[in-house]
Amino acid sequence: MKELLLEIGTEEIPAGFVPQALNDFASLIQRELEANRIDFDGVKTLGTPRRLVLYIQSVSERQRDEEIRRIGPPKRAAFDSKGNPTQAAIGFAKSQSVPLESLEVVQTEKGEYICALKKELGRPTPELLPSVLPKVILSIPFQKSMRWADIPVRFARPIHWILALFGGVPIPFEIGNIRSGDVTFGHRFMHAGPVRVNDFNSYLRRMREAFVIVDPVERRKRIEEEMVREAASVSGRFVRDEELLDEVNFLVEYPVAMCGRFDEEFLSLPGEVLIHSMKEHQRYFPVVDESQKLLPYFVFVSNIIPKDRKVVIKGNERVLKARLSDAAYFFREDLKVPLEKRVEELKHVVFQAKLGTSYEKMTRFRQLALFICERIDPGLRSSVERASFLCKADLVTGMVGEFPKLQGIVGREYARLSGERPEVAEAIYEHYLPGFAGDRLPSGPIGDIISIADKMDTIVGSFGIGLVPTGTADPFGLRRQALGIIRIILEKGYSLSLTGLIQESGGLLKEKMERPFSDVEREVLEFFRVRYQHLLLDRGYPLDVIEAVLSVSFDDLLDVQRRIDALNRARGLPDLMSVVIAFKRAVNILKESPPRGTIQVRLFSEPAEHNLYQSFVEVEGSVTSYLSNDPIYDAAIREMLRLKEPIDEFFDKVMVMVEDEAIRNNRLALLDEIGKLFLRVADFSKLT
Repeated sequence: MKELLLEIGTEEIPAGFVPQALNDFASLIQRELEANRIDFDGVKTLGTPRRLVLYIQSVSERQRDEEIRRIGPPKRAAFDSKGNPTQAAIGFAKSQSVPLESLEVVQTEKGEYICALKKELGRPTPELLPSVLPKVILSIPFQKSMRWADIPVRFARPIHWILALFGGVPIPFEIGNIRSGDVTFGHRFMHAGPVRVNDFNSYLRRMREAFVIVDPVERRKRIEEEMVREAASVSGRFVRDEELLDEVNFLVEYPVAMCGRFDEEFLSLPGEVLIHSMKEHQRYFPVVDESQKLLPYFVFVSNIIPKDRKVVIKGNERVLKARLSDAAYFFREDLKVPLEKRVEELKHVVFQAKLGTSYEKMTRFRQLALFICERIDPGLRSSVERASFLCKADLVTGMVGEFPKLQGIVGREYARLSGERPEVAEAIYEHYLPGFAGDRLPSGPIGDIISIADKMDTIVGSFGIGLVPTGTADPFGLRRQALGIIRIILEKGYSLSLTGLIQESGGLLKEKMERPFSDVEREVLEFFRVRYQHLLLDRGYPLDVIEAVLSVSFDDLLDVQRRIDALNRARGLPDLMSVVIAFKRAVNILKESPPRGTIQVRLFSEPAEHNLYQSFVEVEGSVTSYLSNDPIYDAAIREMLRLKEPIDEFFDKVMVMVEDEAIRNNRLALLDEIGKLFLRVADFSKLT
């Protein structure tokens, strides 16, 4: 077993591309080695913006031998009546280059056939790697790739060198005009010359000497340690942002952290504006004191050891000052116009060509929000109406025009400064939540209500004009918005009819609809059902439990979730599967012979059907009680399971499909009523 080291040297790859590329790099090499019967162990990937590195600690020096079975003609054609081989068998043995006497007879799905067993000897690994490695490199997928010069090769960025060693020996191959070898290169500015290596340990050592920290884990640790030190130098702490740390980690090869300062007058800006200006545009980290109050400092990470730190710090301070000066200007100018005065300007902002302006959208979801408010808490009507009216007004401010990601945040700050009620101001920001999978939900019901209304208007409107998500195409983020509605309803415990919301939203969008609303309503409800099913599967719910409930009804999500939870818990009850088997039997009978008429007690002639009917009447009464008002599904299911013995006795002792039509229909009617009782919770026949 020998080690394999492969490095792809490139121009700077976008930071967001690198982590996934490293994961794909590892997956691809493992798949190719397995396909080529090469044993290996200890796969590791490393990387910087200028290099993707693969290291495998142990790789077999040759392929595994393979025993190949080749199926030939049928036995009856290969041997005559006396058991002697025919020309078919002789020809097959010759074509496979095996002795005639080595042929075997095997049993297949089509009968007995002769076969040849061949042993293919494994080739040396160094003979295979020159074809395996280029294939792996060029198979790494990127969000965007490019070609360069006149080379018929695509990669994230132009490839400048390839280091490929197996057991310290170069593996020769070419990609475009780049020939692999045992040479790599150090830091672009601090050690630009070639570096020759012969194994992984020497590679790491020589790279460190050449001012490249290849291991992203080690590099990130260094970044954090240096930033902690720099922030502490001004008696502060840097504001952690995992996403920004990940990005900065793949922007540098040799991180050096430094601390800069900005004018204290900028602290009068809203905190989010300061933080956004630092993070989004400059990749700087804000600094706060022990009480989390912003200090007039920032920490940044350079990719070079500067000759004069003061010069680099001053340069970054000038850049940030310009950004903050712009923000301060927009802030002052925006405050000259009250937020509510800006709402009219939304009439000139197009939300979507066929769905109208942002003002039209606001008027629609404001009405939908009031509809929802009546069902959640009518006492919030005034606040919901006001927050709905103002929540899109910041789209026409200078601040959001310059910093689009601050929409909602700017609206909240301007609303506070305008004297709006705190809950109204907060809802202006929170109606955008959740913004992504795993994001937090609005903190209060006002934000919940407007968030649901705004998202539902977008979903129903988009379906109404034919903008339905397909494959990976979802330009309006409808999947994300549907999941946001589902999470708010479930996690906040709101009992709302999805059908009712869709219908109310459809009515408000009536003039914009380009498709029959019956189709839109059906498709939107199915869209929510699929999103909800995916959410449940991600949370570990069994598919059969999900389908058993969703196939019965899907409208009030809170009620649906309660039924799913109860049925999932019931899977541990000893009698459940026995009842499921009986239920499936009843369903199959009823599919073939639907009942005609209702139950006639006088037609019961067998003790077992009398007993089942009496048990059913008792259980139905209890179940109805448990499912009225605030349903208790656990108790209802346990009550249903009381029918196990009567049902088993019925099927053991009673013939359902008798010749007497009246008796047959009566027994079918009894099974049908029992089935309807179970269907009030779920379709138990779908449980496995």
